Amino acid sequence: MATFEVHKVESERALHAAYLVMRELRPHLTDAENFITRVHRQAEKGYCLLGVWQEQELLALAGYRISENLLYGRFLYVDDLVTAPRARSLGLGAILIDALREEARAQTCTHLVLDTGLGNALGQRFYYRQGLLAVGMHFRQSLI
Repeated sequence: MATFEVHKVESERALHAAYLVMRELRPHLTDAENFITRVHRQAEKGYCLLGVWQEQELLALAGYRISENLLYGRFLYVDDLVTAPRARSLGLGAILIDALREEARAQTCTHLVLDTGLGNALGQRFYYRQGLLAVGMHFRQSLI
């Protein structure tokens, strides 16, 4: 049986590994150094990367931050959740969601929140299976 470890992605080496996984979710990220710079900049505002590792290989990744608003109070927001293609269907997404719930509770959050694309039916099905409920729609407008 495979053994997986969950821990934060912080070292430069780990961030390079994270870039390779994150490209699956964010294909517009075409440069590792730019990705790492952006992660460091976001980390200044509380963004963290959590990874699932098997031995020295990063297989799945979640980017998240702690926030607060009038709707949810203090909550953990999941910006990114992705599994490397070769590691899909191993339960790594569920491992990450469980770890994120644990982190949210440790940070005294009252909710775990995320957005997913309307066309992401497989992702939506996964989130429902994990106990998350669809409660709204996310709107955006480009300003550039």
